[in-house]
Amino acid sequence: MTLSSLLICDDSAMARKQLCRALPADWPVSVTQAASGVQAMEILRHGQIDVMLLDLTMPDMNGYQVLEALQAQNLSCKVIVVSADVQEQAVQRVLELGALAFVQKPAHPDLLKQTLHRLGLLPAVGVTGLQPGQPAGDLDQTPGIGFTDVFREVINVAMGRAGALLAKVLGVFVKLPVPNVSMFEVGELHMALIDAQRGDGLTAVCQGFIGGGIAGEALLIFHDSEVGDMSRLMHGKSPDYSDMEMLMDLSSVLIGACLGSIAEQVDVHFSQSHPVVLGEHASIDELIRLNRPRWKNTLAVEISYSIEGHNIHFDLLLLFTEDSVALLSHKLEYLMN
Repeated sequence: MTLSSLLICDDSAMARKQLCRALPADWPVSVTQAASGVQAMEILRHGQIDVMLLDLTMPDMNGYQVLEALQAQNLSCKVIVVSADVQEQAVQRVLELGALAFVQKPAHPDLLKQTLHRLGLLPAVGVTGLQPGQPAGDLDQTPGIGFTDVFREVINVAMGRAGALLAKVLGVFVKLPVPNVSMFEVGELHMALIDAQRGDGLTAVCQGFIGGGIAGEALLIFHDSEVGDMSRLMHGKSPDYSDMEMLMDLSSVLIGACLGSIAEQVDVHFSQSHPVVLGEHASIDELIRLNRPRWKNTLAVEISYSIEGHNIHFDLLLLFTEDSVALLSHKLEYLMN
């Protein structure tokens, strides 16, 4: 069988490594990697690529834009989307844009193999597969990947599952960002949150979590001007549905789903405290003042959700204690090597 050329496009080195590990051993394929949609398009324009495994949530040029560019530039390439954005509308959109299939992250080797078989991309039984020295044979020998990249991919999967649940509850399409993962001291966290404030007050729902020695706080943060819009979206024009009820319901859906996915991936069980509204209609200064003792040096995850077709944006912050980082690193060590 003729050697096929495969392009793996994902901004996460961890995700690319996971896909390389999931490739069928009997697929005679030469593998190229792209860390962005822009880089992928350069490769596609200057070389023959038979198949591309494409992520959706990437900076600069996302997967949807890559699919649109392929059509606009009349470039021939079989595309399988591999993404954590598992919204029904996301799957429908990529298929309408020319993708042949959708595989949920993290790609299970058996499911990926079934998909490749269904599309006629794998050799017939008995055909020799990868040989030592071919590019794909070397990909799993790459150096270990750092904690931040691995944990960001864990968050990416959790973000996608939470977003899909929210989309189903609301009947909307949720626009997913590239999650930001950083270590912050409380002063730096203060500055980052001030930067996010657009001049109006903030309302935040806070929910603590702990499991397997890993602990932290989840904050769902709304600008006050958008709380009413979100309430109406969640429960129509019902006069009996208050903004406070909306905040509690939304935190239950979003925080619960996100923490549940993280817990599943790192093999712990999180116990969650009852959600509490912090600093209702308060400035960011008051939010920080109320919580400074708990936010000393923290691993901060920021996910900025928005609702397509509505002027509604909100942030989900996950703040892990400093002691949790070593435990998380230990849990994810098998992925980093």
